[in-house]
Amino acid sequence: MKALAGVLVLMPIGAGVDWWKQDTLKDVHYFRAATEGPSLGPEREHTLRVGDEFSECKKGCPTMVVIPAGKITMGSPESEGGDDERPQHEVTFAKPFAVAKFDVTFAEWDACVEAGACPRARDNGWGRGDRPVINVSWDDAQVYVAWLKRVTRREYRLLSEAEREYAARAGTMTAYYWGNDIGEGNANCDGCGSQWDGKQTAPVGSFKPNGFGLHDMAGNVWQWVEDCYHDSYEGAPNDGSAWVFGNCSSRVLRGGSWNYLPWGLRAADRVEGSTDYLESGGGFRLGRTFSARTGANRRR
Repeated sequence: MKALAGVLVLMPIGAGVDWWKQDTLKDVHYFRAATEGPSLGPEREHTLRVGDEFSECKKGCPTMVVIPAGKITMGSPESEGGDDERPQHEVTFAKPFAVAKFDVTFAEWDACVEAGACPRARDNGWGRGDRPVINVSWDDAQVYVAWLKRVTRREYRLLSEAEREYAARAGTMTAYYWGNDIGEGNANCDGCGSQWDGKQTAPVGSFKPNGFGLHDMAGNVWQWVEDCYHDSYEGAPNDGSAWVFGNCSSRVLRGGSWNYLPWGLRAADRVEGSTDYLESGGGFRLGRTFSARTGANRRR
């Protein structure tokens, strides 16, 4: 085992409003401002193609990339990883879905803070803006997800562990999505050969994307996923859904980080953390479910 230690109510905000309504009213106010930008309704969603990018509000919403339906052999061979990465098993993704182009940034997180829905996260003095948010737990990530769902009225969520590996591999079966060797300058970790190695996070998008157009799917910060942690894949879902049965006091992180060795950046590597665990190497990335009408199965 590897471990790391609604309904919108339209009414004025003012004196006399019940305390339990305040968060909803802040969301209404924020939603009005945020949705002045592009909105992805069912009609526009139907026109999407694999590889298309979209964002559903002008402030606080991540840029999303359409990922194709497909299959993956999940996990690592005997020659590569530990027992918790096996047995290898085939997972089928019957429908396209969307994955954030980058990890959630401080700019996006701070929009949630501004709206009164998320706690302020420490940046360790490294800067905010386009750096990935850090010092956020799985529980914190769920708060952001819930807020984004309220203001966009769309199905945002954490990725399932299977979706995250599928999105990271982007059609490859090598240890890293660029090959079997860590190389130099492909990512940010303790031994990746970048200017940020073992020092701090890099701004998102500082390295080349993978085959699906996603950046930082290896290194920079660990990414929380939805699944409960299990010490093997025996009994794991084969449809790409999150595995949310068992001991759910621990969840899964994927991808490695700026302060972790290259081994942890492998596409199959996984670690566990309690839902309230946070550190300077931990962040998260979002997924989004499409409606039944999406045309995203077509390529652009």
